[in-house]
Amino acid sequence: ALVLTGARPAGARMTPQAARHRVVITVGRIPIAVRTADAAFVRMLQQRYDGFLESGPELPCEYEFDVELSPPAGVDPDADVQVSRQGRSWVIERGDFRAEWDPHSRHGRIRQAPNPYSIDSVLRIVHTLILALRGGCLVHSASAVRGGKAYLFSGVSGAGKTTISRLAPRDVKVLTDEVSYVCKEPAGYRAYGTPFAGELGRPGANVDAPLAAVFLLAQGRENRIDEVPPAQAARAMLGNTLFFAQDAALVRGVFAGALDLVQSVPVRQLTFVPDARVWDLVGNAV
Repeated sequence: ALVLTGARPAGARMTPQAARHRVVITVGRIPIAVRTADAAFVRMLQQRYDGFLESGPELPCEYEFDVELSPPAGVDPDADVQVSRQGRSWVIERGDFRAEWDPHSRHGRIRQAPNPYSIDSVLRIVHTLILALRGGCLVHSASAVRGGKAYLFSGVSGAGKTTISRLAPRDVKVLTDEVSYVCKEPAGYRAYGTPFAGELGRPGANVDAPLAAVFLLAQGRENRIDEVPPAQAARAMLGNTLFFAQDAALVRGVFAGALDLVQSVPVRQLTFVPDARVWDLVGNAV
C-alpha cells in the first residue's frame, strides 16, 4: 500500500486515522495497495492508473506501502536510481524519493516528492523485483494483443515503439508503448497491459494474452521480417530488460529468464516504414 500524507518530519509514521484513502493498483494480477491522507494525490493516481485501480478499505492486496509526501524543493528526478538490499528489506532511492520495502512482511514506506513520476518509478522497480523471482520481467518495449495473441516490439528510444503503437488498427489492443509486462506461467509466457506509458501518454489496455512473438524494431525503407540468431536475440532481450537491483542471485535469475524466454518465444527482426501496413506482417510472422 502506498500511503501519502502532507509534508512531515523525516521518519514520521502515518497513523491509521490519518490514512483516510486507500487504493489498489493491479498490474500483472499483482495488487499493490496505496494508502494516503491526501485526496489530491488520490485523484492524480486515479488519472495516472486509469483502468488499473480500485478504491476501497477492504480490497485484498499482495503488498502495501505507506507514502509520505516531502516538499519538492531540491529534489533531482534525473539522478540515478539505486536499488540495494539492507537486511530483509530493499532500499530504492533516487533524488526525488526514498523507499523501503520488506517483501516478507509485504509492507513498505515511501517518502517522495508530490508528483506522479516518483511513485511510477517505485512501482516499476518493485515489479521488477517481484518478477525476477517468478521468471518474468519488465521489458523496454511496446506490446499489443491481436487475435488473442500478444506481440512485443522492443528497441532503444527512437526505434519506433510509440510509432507502431499509433499505427495499430482498431482490432488491436495496445498493452503499452513503453514498458511491457511479461510473466512465465505453466502454459508459457504471457503479456499483460500496463499503466506505464511512453509518448502516447495514456495507460495501456488492462488485458492479457499468450506471448506469440518478440519483434526487434528497426526503421527502414520497407516492411520486412528477418530471422534473428539465438545469441543476438538473447543479447537484445537482456539489453532491454529493466532491472536495477545490486543482487547477484537475482541478476543470475534475470539472465536465465531472458535465455529461457528467447528459447520459448520466437524472436524476429521487424524492419518497417511508418505505415499501418506493417501490421499485415505481424500476425503472419510466426
